[in-house]
Amino acid sequence: MTPMPDQLRNAPRCQARNRAGKSCGCPAVRGKRVCKSHGGLSTGAPKGPANGNWKHGRHSNEAIALRRAASALLKELVDA
Repeated sequence: MTPMPDQLRNAPRCQARNRAGKSCGCPAVRGKRVCKSHGGLSTGAPKGPANGNWKHGRHSNEAIALRRAASALLKELVDA
C-alpha cells in the first residue's frame, strides 16, 4: 500500500453527515464544504422556468426591478 501524499492527507474533509451522525470523511471539493458524492460538483438549481419548482415570475429579479422603477416614477409624478 502506498502512503497518502501530505496534500491529500491535510485536505479539508467533507462536512456531510450520515444517519449515525458521523461525517463522510472524504476530501472536500476545493472551495466547497462537501465531497463530489454529496453535491460538491453541483452548480445549483437552474434559474427561472427551467427549475421544476417555478410557479410564476412575481418575485423574480426582473419583476422586482420593474416594480421599483414604476414606484419611483409614480413617486416623481405625485411629487411634481
